[in-house]
Amino acid sequence: MGKIIIKIKKIFSFDFMRYNFSRILTIAEKNVRIQLRFKFSLFYSIIFPLLPIIMASLILVRLFTAGVTLGQLDDTKYLIFIFTAFNIELLRRIAHEFPYDFRQEKFWKTLPALMIAPFNKMHLLLGIFLSHLIIIAIPFVVFILLTYFISPISPITLIFIIFIFLIIYLIFCGIGLFFGVFAISKENYWRFFTICFQLLFYISCIIYPIEVFPENFHLIIQLNPFYYIFDILRITWLENNVLLTITNHPFQFIILIVTATIVPMISLYVFKRIYDKFGIVGY
Repeated sequence: MGKIIIKIKKIFSFDFMRYNFSRILTIAEKNVRIQLRFKFSLFYSIIFPLLPIIMASLILVRLFTAGVTLGQLDDTKYLIFIFTAFNIELLRRIAHEFPYDFRQEKFWKTLPALMIAPFNKMHLLLGIFLSHLIIIAIPFVVFILLTYFISPISPITLIFIIFIFLIIYLIFCGIGLFFGVFAISKENYWRFFTICFQLLFYISCIIYPIEVFPENFHLIIQLNPFYYIFDILRITWLENNVLLTITNHPFQFIILIVTATIVPMISLYVFKRIYDKFGIVGY
């Protein structure tokens, strides 16, 4: 019992936190500097998600002007739909950042050293987490402000919206960690799981509302947890009443919280099992 208390005190000591936070910042700074070196790739990764969103906007705004209705969406609500989709796309990048950063560390032969101790692993994971947030911060805030300009909401709702975005980000981080271990240990499986994730993502009504799809396809969409996760984000913004939204849409919130709890836990478990069994393959 005494040893446990000593370890807890050590974890919460200022020197311990400063040491580990400095390592996390070092990895984050390194990743940011590397991404800034390849400016075209960085620009492409931010602009590319805009292309399908712009095309969808042009098509559906044209339909709205022609008097076509899509459920309860009008042109203003659809712009909110689109702008939140772009921010979700920005957050989704982290799911692909993990495997590419792991493979980069693998190429430089620095990955084994980073995997020696548990805290070294956490330094790497949290460093990737933080570096991605830094990279997407400006476009993310810009689109939050654009959405707010189109449809102003209360400060409480805005804080809650950012909280939901962070939960979605946590889910994508878990998925990225899952992809990451396969990228360095079982590369063929990484490609397969990536395709499955892309399919789930794009049939979640991230860009087009469910009313656009044939009715026979609605059941498939409604079996996809991402559909409810993205839906509750938009509903919260449109209703602008957190308590009302939670009361009226408890199922979506349950899906959001359960997914954010289960996905990182499964990813951490799979990461440990796959890495311990296969290690780093391909040197």
